[in-house]
Amino acid sequence: MKIQLLIATSDKDYANHLSGVLLENHAESFEVTVCSALERLETLLSARTFDVALLEYSFIPSTGLSKVRLPLLLWDETGSGNDDRGNYQKIRKHQRISRLSSNILEEYSQIAIGSSGFSGNKARITAVWSPSGGVGKTTVALAYAAQKAVGGGNVAYLDLEHFSSTAVYFPESGKSISTAFERLDGNAALLLKAIVLKDNGSGISYFTPPSNYDDMNELTVDDIGTLVAAVATHSDELIIDLPNICDERSRKIFEESSVIYLVIDGSKTADSKLQQFITQHNLFERIRSKIILVVNRGANIKNPRFDRTVYLPSVSANDPVSVYKTLSGASFE
Repeated sequence: MKIQLLIATSDKDYANHLSGVLLENHAESFEVTVCSALERLETLLSARTFDVALLEYSFIPSTGLSKVRLPLLLWDETGSGNDDRGNYQKIRKHQRISRLSSNILEEYSQIAIGSSGFSGNKARITAVWSPSGGVGKTTVALAYAAQKAVGGGNVAYLDLEHFSSTAVYFPESGKSISTAFERLDGNAALLLKAIVLKDNGSGISYFTPPSNYDDMNELTVDDIGTLVAAVATHSDELIIDLPNICDERSRKIFEESSVIYLVIDGSKTADSKLQQFITQHNLFERIRSKIILVVNRGANIKNPRFDRTVYLPSVSANDPVSVYKTLSGASFE
């Protein structure tokens, strides 16, 4: 279900431009109605309800706004919309529409608890994991994500590492995903939709890392499940970059994933840790059918315990972005 958004203002040029961009770029989130006459607004509100309304101060009807779940008063630097009548929450009128859309979603997520509020796709989930650090796991995850994004789908990259390298690959940052961690008991799907960023070069959607690495330690297994389900709601493909540990939270992701890319390179340390993972617990056998072994950096390793193996070449480049974009042309099947 899309958010029913009402734009009520006498500024017809603003309303038409805003509604046009929202319908073109955010149609999956909003169903937009425009009203430029107060008399029509009163008639409109007598007949239907809206989730959110953006309206001028002069458009507050005498009958009130009981048919609007979240009224937001359009505010600009000239002082219009600065009246406190009704104590309505304000939203800046003149800002980037992408930012305005995010602000609406974030505000609505706080009152949409217990309602569907937002619905969308249910992503195919792919986990990328390794028992060993330093094998190029994140590069592999992003290469696979970039390959999937070429097809035009909504591809999300979710980094669950305690120490994130997201900023190395995506320089633009926004609100930290820690914002969502604090509100997972609300409408997490809406909130995550509000703070997600998209890399124009690769087409990958991603999140700004946690404000503090210790925020990851606060997440329970249930929190992880809620977080993943919320991101999956508005994605076609969800690639999850897991830390090297194998705790209950990682196992939760393994359970939810359709495919698990297990990354190693040609090092003895990576091979040693892989053997421990295979032999020391029955988890390997439980998820074996989902695993594709990824042998990275041009190594030539064969392991009969895996039914499927992907070999990725060694890429001579100092820039990690160049490395993952080069690897995105490889076969991951």
